[in-house]
Amino acid sequence: MAKTDPLFPILNAKSISPLAHRAAEAPLDSTGCFTEYRPLDSRSILSKVNSKRGAPFSHAINPYRGCEFACRYCYARYTHEFLELRDPQEFERKIYFKENAAWLLEQELRRMKPGAQIALGTATDPYQPIERKQRITRSLLEVFTRFSGFTLGIVSKSTLIARDVDLLQAIAEHNRLSVNLTVTTLNAKLARILEPRAPRPDLRIRTLARLREAGLRAGVLCSPLMPGITDSRSSISAVARAAKEADACFFAAGALFLKPCSLPTFFAFVREHFPEQLPVYEKRYAKSAFVSTEYQRRVSDLVDSICREYKMGKRYSDQWKEEMRPKGREKVEIQPWLPFGTKSLAI
Repeated sequence: MAKTDPLFPILNAKSISPLAHRAAEAPLDSTGCFTEYRPLDSRSILSKVNSKRGAPFSHAINPYRGCEFACRYCYARYTHEFLELRDPQEFERKIYFKENAAWLLEQELRRMKPGAQIALGTATDPYQPIERKQRITRSLLEVFTRFSGFTLGIVSKSTLIARDVDLLQAIAEHNRLSVNLTVTTLNAKLARILEPRAPRPDLRIRTLARLREAGLRAGVLCSPLMPGITDSRSSISAVARAAKEADACFFAAGALFLKPCSLPTFFAFVREHFPEQLPVYEKRYAKSAFVSTEYQRRVSDLVDSICREYKMGKRYSDQWKEEMRPKGREKVEIQPWLPFGTKSLAI
């Protein structure tokens, strides 16, 4: 492979963290659409989750660092700061794929007791475009097929997950598997500027239907709900209706929260496309990354109402077998989705 210049030529190697140093020395693997792809030497693939807000799982897996889907609201941009990459655009233009991920997972799962709850895709999408070539997520699923007794949740916006139906079915035979398709809005024009490189919403719904036809537990995350943009009853109902028609097992939604790393990018989006909303956002998120308790309660009540209307199941449920029944099943209580860092971490 041709020698390439380091990403941080002006930094002394001793002045940055080991992880940032490894990222800086990573050779260029390939490029595409303003994006660079580089391998990242990894020493672990399972991250222990330490959350003060009651995360519903104990470990997380993210096969990639950075995400090409470039969602304007993405809370995971902070992860590139550990690589000393602080330009928000670098998160979506410098993508790292973790080497030896499957081997690492095999070793780590052997040391874990069955029953552990594991989330795949908590920070970056495990089925973003690079997965078509690198197939790291698929290699991880192949490892899971050799184990039993775990709870595995997958979050993605990508239609590519349908490629792995065979492995997902094999995993579900001996583990508790739940697939979460994120559909923020059914408005294709809005989705294109909000989530520039993610598949169209209708294609995600079609993928959901494909997963359900394959007998998999799958549902929709209509998150984040953005005040004045996607938090109306009509907008949420449209997504819930489509989810119901695709035979979703559950539907969940929660309000937008803005970490300091994502606030400038999202505010730039609002300034360009919803300028009348900018003062409202500046006031709402002036003191906290989270919306007010009053707004959270209002959104929660709205989502509950919509879920009752469409008889949608809840995301975290002990009634999985009941939820796997075909259309017409009885309604169950909904637990609204809350994003990373809130009372319930996205699984």
